[in-house]
Formats: sequence, structure tokens, C-alpha cells
Amino acid sequence: MTEKTVTDKTQDTLLATVRRWIELDPDPRTRTELEQLLSSAEAGEDTAYDSLERLFAGRLSFGTAGLRAELGPGPMRMNRLVVRQTAAGLLKYAEAVLQQARVHNDNPHDVAAPAAHRIVIGYDARHQSDEFAHETARIFADAGWDVRLFDTPGPTPLLARQVLTLDAEIGVMVTASHNPPRDNGYKVYLGGEISRFLERDGLGVGAQIVPPVDRDIAATIDDVVAADFAADSPTPAAAEEPEVPRPAGVSTLAEPERSTYVRQAVELLDPQNYPHRDLRIVYTAMHGVGGDMVVSLLREGGFTDVIPVAEQQQPDPDFPTADFPNPEEPGALDLALRAAAEHRADLVLANDPDADRLSAAVYDTEAGSWRQLSGDEMGVLLGRHVLDRGPLRTGWQTTSSGEDTSPVLANSLVSSRQLGALCAARGVGHAATLTGFKWLARVPNLVFGYEEAIGFDVDPVHVRDKDGVSAALIFAELAADLKAKGTTLLQALDEIAAEAGVFLTGQVTVRVEDLSELGEVTAGLRADPPRHIAGEEVTEVLDLSRDPLPGAEPDEAKLTDVLIYYTAAGDRVIVRPSGTEPKVKCYVEATAEPTSASAHALTEARAAAATRLEQLRAAMTETLGA
Repeated sequence: MTEKTVTDKTQDTLLATVRRWIELDPDPRTRTELEQLLSSAEAGEDTAYDSLERLFAGRLSFGTAGLRAELGPGPMRMNRLVVRQTAAGLLKYAEAVLQQARVHNDNPHDVAAPAAHRIVIGYDARHQSDEFAHETARIFADAGWDVRLFDTPGPTPLLARQVLTLDAEIGVMVTASHNPPRDNGYKVYLGGEISRFLERDGLGVGAQIVPPVDRDIAATIDDVVAADFAADSPTPAAAEEPEVPRPAGVSTLAEPERSTYVRQAVELLDPQNYPHRDLRIVYTAMHGVGGDMVVSLLREGGFTDVIPVAEQQQPDPDFPTADFPNPEEPGALDLALRAAAEHRADLVLANDPDADRLSAAVYDTEAGSWRQLSGDEMGVLLGRHVLDRGPLRTGWQTTSSGEDTSPVLANSLVSSRQLGALCAARGVGHAATLTGFKWLARVPNLVFGYEEAIGFDVDPVHVRDKDGVSAALIFAELAADLKAKGTTLLQALDEIAAEAGVFLTGQVTVRVEDLSELGEVTAGLRADPPRHIAGEEVTEVLDLSRDPLPGAEPDEAKLTDVLIYYTAAGDRVIVRPSGTEPKVKCYVEATAEPTSASAHALTEARAAAATRLEQLRAAMTETLGA
């Protein structure tokens, strides 16, 4: 076969796939875009053919974060057909697992009739989020499931809570979190009978999926897609639908569910021992869905002096004042900080667009400017608050009868070690998990968890995921208490450093051309491991592609492409490929032990740690070629 014949055959296969995709696509917008590209490609236009090649270069990978990508036509973008196929695969997977649960001799729970199988669906205010939610609801409703669908866009933690409250088998949240405006995504939670069957300890109920479930769901989605595109496929061409109406036969989640969330979040407060509410708060929703709920929650909790950033308070899928609507991005809080200076506020609070993350800023009197706290600083502040108060809610014990039911605080491995050191100093249990709340949520007896990417869970009893809404309330309680005592959040950080040591963290990022290159960086480090980092001997190496976390049992499902280096100076360096972006992240941490609790000793320790941190950054930038 000649090279030209092979090329012609490849082109014919691609164009045939595009034609079939157009037949199945119910959205006239993406269908029209593909029809125009197809017509141009068939007429011999190379640019159109190249565009089709990119759009059909594979399929969005369904992983533990579900789906997340730019909106557009074809299998490499987020669109209604991709969502239909994903929902159909998720349904097929769920019913297969439930069938296994029915016949499993050791299943301690009765699996009810199919009509009792329940899915809860939420969505944010991004472009097409409601359409993707309605497509999913229709597929499950047609299969006889009890479908509970929110009536309006809302925060991710509100959806996560419903998975537990309603004991639903599946939760779906349509959101792209803090990604750029043109993106959207699809997150999956498991609960009910499915989760209890797959994880007998019950720790995964209401949490996001973890391996190997993500791979099993992905394989089932692939089966659905293969059937759609088989030569003898029985799947008929889809009728064009300019709009996706709310499907009939679904139940509505609405104001009662939102009010119950607010009421139960307010219950987390301790008005007897922490009664102070004299705090002026500037709050920004970052054009997302947290605005009304967070302001209402703060006011319901007694924080009546709340000033929303008007330009960013209402949902807007175009994010006109924030090209990258992540509170951690430079410039994202400019409007909030300007309002804080104008109104002489005590605290700035900010959510990301789906309100599962929380950022904060405080005024630094020594520097004479506002300072945004890092996720690690907020995490250890909230962690100490929980240690001082005790668990914020009863019912957190999640281990079996007869096992240890002592409270545990936790953070992700790439977060600072300071909370662990503080817990050790207090004699309280602490755990470090793989990255992501899907792992933190599964820590037995968890009473507080956080990850450095501004994710916090102050109520694991009701939300098995990060929750920027209830965390805002508890952070306000903490700040108001400190103000009443004549101290500040920054001074509280000094107190923590005096008790647990100074820990400073930073990052180095290596960008690659595409996701397929991510493994090359860690593979190179395995082939030629560093013996010294910034002049200090590497004393210990953990390779999580084969080693378990310290103190953990080997578990193939938890193997991941992460390298950890410890040095004789107490440094820690972690290298891991990103799960959602074409970059490798390197987390560096330097430590110092203050000689006393005095301000001078703390200043000296911070300076020493800061110098060491910069040395680590420089060394890893050179090592990784960043």
C-alpha cells in the first residue's frame, strides 16, 4: 500500500467519523460548526482538515476529576454529545455495579428497586452548564432513576451535601471551577449502595471517585461511544434541539435545600465561647455562584457588616473582570482589595466561581498594605482554630465499632507540614494524603481537612469535599475572635510558628507542549536522581509510583506519578505532573526552628527559611529546566 493510499484512507476514516458525529450531535451550534469545517475539508482546504484533526485527535479523558475542557464541537471538547455519552456510560456503569451488589452474598444493605436508585445533579452558571445538567437528568430519568435536579445554578458544596443527605447513588456537578470562561466540566460523586458496595468501610460515601472507579467508568463510556460509531450501530441520528428543556419527571432541589444548608452551616458556630461579630468583611464571588449564599450565610451567622464587590457579585459566565477567575491568580483580588481599602475593612474573603475554594486577605500594618494569605497559612489557621475549639460538629466518627474514634486533622501531601507538626505538639491525630479532596474525604474520623490550593472542609459530616461557603463562615468567626482579643491573623501565624516551627512553601512550574509529555520529567528524575539539592544531601526518596505513603499499607489504586525528596536540612521537594494541565508542578518547603517565641527569634527563623526556600527554588528551576 502506497503512502498516498494510507493517507487517503486515514482522511476518509476521519471524515466518516465527523459525518457520524454530526448525525449524533443534538446541538445546532456545534453541528453547524462541524458541517462548515467538513464541507471545507471535503473541498480540499487544508486548514479545515487540520482543525478537524485536532478536534478528533482522541477523546476527553475521564478521570478522577471527571471531565474538564474548552467548549466546542467534537470528542476533544465539552459539548452536549460528549455529555450525553458520558452520562450514558455512567448510567451503564452504575447499573452494572448495582446488579453485582444485589447478588453479592456479603452485601449488608438491601438494594432497592431500580426506581429508588437516585442521582442528584447540580450546575454552576458557566456557558451551557444548565444544558449539560438537563441532558444528564433526561438520560437517568428515561432509565427510571429518581432524579433530583437543582432549579438554579449553585455552589459545588451544596451539591456534594445532597449526595449525603439524600443517600444518592450518584452526584453530578457541572462546573469547570476556576478555569477560563470558555471551559466547562463534569464532576462525579458516588454514594448510597454503589459506594457502600465498592468501599466496604463506608469512607467513600459522598466523595468524588478514585481509582480504579474512574478507569472503569471511562471504559464503560468508551463502550457507549464504540457502539454509537459501529458500522451497524442501532443508535439513530439525533434530532436538532436548539434548547435543552428541563426534563419531565424529575424532582426539584430548590430553596428548602439551600436554606437547610445555611441553617446547618450556622450550627457550626460556637456563639457561647466565640460570640464576637464585630468584623467588616469585603466579599467577592468572582462572578460565580457563591455570592447570594455566602452573604446570606455570613449575615445569618451574625456578620452583618458585609460589603460585596458589586462588579463581581452576580454570576456571569464571561467573567468580565477576571480572565482567569481564580482568587490565587495575580490581580484577581484587585477590586476586592480596593474596596477593602476604601471601606477600611478587617478582612477580605473570596470564592472561586463554583464556591468550593476560599481565599482571604488581611491588612499588614508593618508592610502598610493588604496581604493575601496562602492556602497553607489559611489551612493552619483554621486547623489551629479546630484544635482550640474541638470538632465543630458531632457525628464525625467514621471507623467501625471498637476502633479508635479520636478526631483527625488532615492535609494533602503537597501542602505544608506545619499543621502536622502542630497536631503532633498537641497530641492530636493527623494524616497526609495524596493530592485532592477525593483522598482527604476518606480519612477516618476527619474533623478538618485542607489542601494548599485554597480548599478547606470544616464540616466533613455533611460535605465530603472542599467547601468555600461554610469555610468562609468559620474563618470569619476566627478573625472576629482574634480582633476582640486585640490580635490579628498574622500574629496568630507567629504564635503557630513559635509552637510548631517555621515552614515556608513555594512552587516551580514546568510547562510542556501537551499532556503526553508530562511523564518525561519524572522519568528523567528516576533515571538520574539528584543526590544533593541546593547543596544539601538528599537523605530520603519516596517514589509514589511504587511506594506507599509513610505509615500506609501498599495499595495499587493509590500509586501515582509523584517523587518526594527530603534533605539533611529538613527540606522537602515534591515533583508531580498536573492532573488537568500540561505542566509539572514542583513543591518546595524549607523549615526553621525558632530559638524562642520572641518576635526577634521568629523574624530570624523566617529569614533563614526564606533564604533556604529561594535556594531550593533556584536549584529545582535549574534541575527541571523551568
